[in-house]
Amino acid sequence: MVKPARRGPYFCGIDAAMDVVSGKWKALILWELDAYGTRRFAELRRGLPGVTEKMLTQHLREMEQDELVHREVYREVPPKVEYSLTEHGESLNRALTALGIWGNERIRRIGAEKVHVAAS
Repeated sequence: MVKPARRGPYFCGIDAAMDVVSGKWKALILWELDAYGTRRFAELRRGLPGVTEKMLTQHLREMEQDELVHREVYREVPPKVEYSLTEHGESLNRALTALGIWGNERIRRIGAEKVHVAAS
């Protein structure tokens, strides 16, 4: 079930931005679509080890509702569905770049392991 659209009220811009990217997988979905372009559901799932089908479906629906992701359904057998970033999603990904740089520095600083996922 998709939650109703989030429309505030918000305390500040960060509050509004975090409302859209809240959840463990949304920023990673944005990254995956930015890094590899249009992806099918199974490709996204393989690119995000640990995500459940239910959670990926829920996040993609919310992101589609927030106009971050475009869902294209092809009328063929078997059905084919592809996901891509919208212009709005691309702009959010650009805004998250600085956060990613900060996170990479944190990984380096604390000596944490960085998981590498093979492109599919």
